[in-house]
Amino acid sequence: MNTAEQLEKFIDIMARFTVYTGKYLPDDVYAKLQDLREKEDAALATIVYDAMFEDLRLAHELDRPLCQDTGVIQYFVQVGSRFPLLDHIENALVEAVKKATRLGPLRHNAVEVFEEKNTGNNVGKRIPWIDWELVPDSDEATIYVYMAGGGCSLPGIARVLMPLEGYEGVVKLVFDQVTSYGINACPPLLIGIGIAGSVEVAAKLSKKALLRPIGSQNSNPRGAELEALIEAGLNAIKIGPGGLGGENSVMGVHIEEAARHPATIAAALSTGCWAHRRGVIKIKADMEYQIISHQGVVL
Repeated sequence: MNTAEQLEKFIDIMARFTVYTGKYLPDDVYAKLQDLREKEDAALATIVYDAMFEDLRLAHELDRPLCQDTGVIQYFVQVGSRFPLLDHIENALVEAVKKATRLGPLRHNAVEVFEEKNTGNNVGKRIPWIDWELVPDSDEATIYVYMAGGGCSLPGIARVLMPLEGYEGVVKLVFDQVTSYGINACPPLLIGIGIAGSVEVAAKLSKKALLRPIGSQNSNPRGAELEALIEAGLNAIKIGPGGLGGENSVMGVHIEEAARHPATIAAALSTGCWAHRRGVIKIKADMEYQIISHQGVVL
């Protein structure tokens, strides 16, 4: 297979996988929603969960996105230094988004700043957003697709705290934001928290925290403990599905951290809605692929 043929196949795979991500929840999210649904006995919460699963059923039956807001497309790319299309990935992902927009169909969500013009194909300046990690001595690419919807983006915030605020200040930031804006993000939420020394690092880590499988823990025991404490505290508020009250508020809490400056604690919050459109695919050098987030799926 020559480079042109590889490129065509890569674009087609990523276009179809992007569309698929908008129609089917990843396995871990679906399983968590089932678990939360079983823990509810309040009539209104049960009705909301029933509506969610009916939505998922119809998305499958009618072959259409499970939410009308298919978001701003973001790709988090872990690419090997020997991957044959390393030089072409950025342009290929742009073409994949254009193709996915037609195939989905995906709602047109790329509005150019200042011009205030919708591009009509989900491609614009720096969109799709592509985050890069280079993997030495590898010929594979692992790509995370994330659909950043308007609702789940509303609670997002990043701040640099004074050192005396401590990690208690991080917790306060999260609770203040979730209790103020959380219902706009279509609960139950997935909470991503970034802690670092500068605001842009914390913000990026908070989004990457949303890419982790539900149920995974921070690699540091204290970090894992803080995740559990925040999750228990947010659930105790009982925001419930759709923000209408219920036993739980969140699907999980994930914290990612970077070493910080002694004088600052930067904290950021990103949220995923119940319709957490996150997909993970691994593409090999010969363009064969494995979908990690949705087991057994062939495009």
